[in-house]
Amino acid sequence: MYVGRFVVVGPEGGAYRVSSRSFPNRELTARDEALTVGPTEDAPETDNPYVSYNCLRVVETPTVETVAFGNGSHVDPIAEKLELGYPARDALAESLLALDYEKDDYDTPRIAATIGADGEALIGTVRKDALLVETVDEPTLVATYEKNAPEPIDFEAESAEAAASEAYDLEFEHAVCAAGVVRTDDGFETAIENGD
Repeated sequence: MYVGRFVVVGPEGGAYRVSSRSFPNRELTARDEALTVGPTEDAPETDNPYVSYNCLRVVETPTVETVAFGNGSHVDPIAEKLELGYPARDALAESLLALDYEKDDYDTPRIAATIGADGEALIGTVRKDALLVETVDEPTLVATYEKNAPEPIDFEAESAEAAASEAYDLEFEHAVCAAGVVRTDDGFETAIENGD
């Protein structure tokens, strides 16, 4: 099954995976407090605005360190609102509503998640027909296609590296790259899986 890009989130950690039929020549790179999706060196040039973006950011809020991750440019305003002290629910809802679903040929939903150092985890999506933001207490998945409403998933990663690998290896078609994140006593640990 092809579900496109997806996030998995729970109180202890989560992952984001790029799955793509149209732009498979992409990889993740680490930059300061962000993981960024971008074209590989051999990728054909494109002016598609949805190919490159920060997909995961760890931020200091006024109360607790929080991680935000998702499938596009909305990750930055979510992170910025968290830094300003917005509750995670509001940061997700306002950013997803403001940027809306992607205006491409498929009306691709925007998906996102947050995890606080206190274990509060939320997942959200904005589609052409709905805006959903939910608090989750078990691993939950939302994808851009087929599974575009949050649903429970069996996801047991013990480390960021395991989370990235587990997301990359899930049996959904056209895996490109994945980011993993887990909550630790020292903050958030992140990892990248770029496949072969």
